[in-house]
Amino acid sequence: MSDAIETETIAGESALAEEDQARADLYGLLARLWFASPDQALLDALSQSEDSMSEAGQTALANAWSTLARAAADADPDALTHEYDSLFIGTGSAEITLYCSHYLTDSGRERVVVALRDKLVELGLGRAGESGEPEDHFAALLEVMRHLVLQGGDVPQISSQKEFFLSYIYRAYAPLTDAVLANGGQAHFYKDVARLTRALLDVESESFDMV
Repeated sequence: MSDAIETETIAGESALAEEDQARADLYGLLARLWFASPDQALLDALSQSEDSMSEAGQTALANAWSTLARAAADADPDALTHEYDSLFIGTGSAEITLYCSHYLTDSGRERVVVALRDKLVELGLGRAGESGEPEDHFAALLEVMRHLVLQGGDVPQISSQKEFFLSYIYRAYAPLTDAVLANGGQAHFYKDVARLTRALLDVESESFDMV
């Protein structure tokens, strides 16, 4: 990810169970895709990974992964740059905002960002680079989850993941991905990104409900 929203790891990241490594990798991939449109190298890697979740069977997550991999095989990076910019940057105001505080509260969004900033300090994470990009960008929050998963799967680490997820992602991811899926104009490849994101975060939400 770029310096604009990349978090700087202060605390160490431990060895993981295979399942948690896969979770961390998927969080990292989605953070990259929501931060900026994919380049050709990433599209090539995605297109070659269609069967990587075949052992998961016909789950929503596995199906969404295969669909995104097939879309990547036919995608043109320049067209995806145009799609991303049209959806999430735009001229004047974006069609869809990627700043999660927008979905968390009707007013006082700056308070959400301040609380998030304090939480990142508590977690030992700091802003990388000199950018003024707000910390509540969806990609940045997914990157924080990647970092938290990499801390390990013991009870304290799971509790930290759950607290962050419920505080800053849980109430935002459904309306954000719904907005992409409902877009009838520019969204094509990013509908598949939204479906994969929704599938992962639905699984995460259900898992956190059980701990």
